[in-house]
Amino acid sequence: MDPITNPYAPGAGQRPPELAGREEQLQTFDVVLARVAAGRPDRSLVLTGLRGVGKTVLLNQLRSAAVRARWGTGKIEARPDQRLRRPLASALHQAVRELGHSQAEEVEHVLGVIKSFGQRDSAPGTKLREMWTGGIDAPAIKGRADSGDIEIDLVELLTDVGGLAADLGRGVAVFIDEMQDLGPDDISALCAACHEISQSGLPVIVVGAGLPHLPAVLSASKSYSERLFRYVRIDRLPREAADRALTSPAELEGAAFEQEALDRLYAATGGYPYFIQAYGKSVWDKAPRSPITPDDVTVAAPDAESELAVGFFGSRFERATPGEREYLRAMADLAADTAAKGEELDDIESVATAEVASHLGKKPQSLSPARDALLKKGLIYSGERGRIAFTVPHFGRYLREQT
Repeated sequence: MDPITNPYAPGAGQRPPELAGREEQLQTFDVVLARVAAGRPDRSLVLTGLRGVGKTVLLNQLRSAAVRARWGTGKIEARPDQRLRRPLASALHQAVRELGHSQAEEVEHVLGVIKSFGQRDSAPGTKLREMWTGGIDAPAIKGRADSGDIEIDLVELLTDVGGLAADLGRGVAVFIDEMQDLGPDDISALCAACHEISQSGLPVIVVGAGLPHLPAVLSASKSYSERLFRYVRIDRLPREAADRALTSPAELEGAAFEQEALDRLYAATGGYPYFIQAYGKSVWDKAPRSPITPDDVTVAAPDAESELAVGFFGSRFERATPGEREYLRAMADLAADTAAKGEELDDIESVATAEVASHLGKKPQSLSPARDALLKKGLIYSGERGRIAFTVPHFGRYLREQT
């Protein structure tokens, strides 16, 4: 098969040629956009799921839908070492530009508030010429969104931006990837601001994406966050959608798959979108002709697994210290032991933290630093008290095979 026409795209956050299995989420979001723009109440949206299920891809598609609806949009990727003010100010600057409001004086005022909000993060004594500007030419508006209390400032900021959008009968959407990495104060302020803005009926929504424990992070910050957001779990694709993710792009290039080849690919990928793209690319490159056969899948599988081992699994494993790797291996071994005994694993193959300590022959307290570090690095998460799981699907299998 011609590698130049290979239609599959196993890149981080890269849109696959066929976005299969996400039609319901896209349709629901179109309704949210129309309702909010019309002044009808609706909730902000939070996407949750493991690595590799396509959260970032879907987040980008939702943003594209907002742009088509002529909303103002901005996107940030949260990082544990970064506070919210400046990234959010930059995102809202872009959103205001996209709105294209015709009243220059009103736009300048809102841009000045955004600038004031971002500059409040400057260290004491920072010289004027060294202050953050974010490319905003308008003068900062003193006394608005610059109190230093992030919750108060966020409400004032989103109120002004939302008012600008309301003038046009449209809205503003802020998209936040890796939302679980926001700091506790920023998470709390964001929830409080969303609550206040929704009560005022202004057309501003937040669309977040993060790991499965994100709802717990939000709930711990503000108890009402359970009612503030619409939570959507993004999971592996069902069989029909997984097959379509492979066959539709191939058909556009005049190629096809034999049914048994699709059976083997689903068994290998588990329906996870990133794995589907990785295997699809390798199979296409290895197959001599169409239709793609089960033997082609067998030949290509080692290449796909090698690519995943380096780019998907290995890059994450390398971030762990020796002590943290020992903890990860123990988790993988425990899950395998549970399956070997015929005992049922839950959907996320979680294990008890006490069992990890017992497996390693150590006291649970002595393993707390390793566990906490892995949580902060996003390699594991806790779906319920006393249990942990990998954030990356098939990671346990990788550890057992490669280390």
